[in-house]
Amino acid sequence: MLEYKYDTQLLIEGKDLDEDAINDYFVTHFAGDCLLAVGDDELIKIHFHTNEPWEVLEYCTTLGEIYDIVIEDMDRQSRGLKG
Repeated sequence: MLEYKYDTQLLIEGKDLDEDAINDYFVTHFAGDCLLAVGDDELIKIHFHTNEPWEVLEYCTTLGEIYDIVIEDMDRQSRGLKG
């Protein structure tokens, strides 16, 4: 059984983005693991396992435009079903 069910991935396009600040926000405000927040001041790639992907999306929309959003149910995938 997985502790965090949803693999959440997206891109954030904006201005003056700070990957370290975004990483710190995730660590202090969201339950999850496998965090990846990388990029530059105009584009950040997010990868995060969580049970509340909607909270991740809500936060990321405050930073800029979000797109290429993928949320996959890893529990379904582990059972051979489409995630």
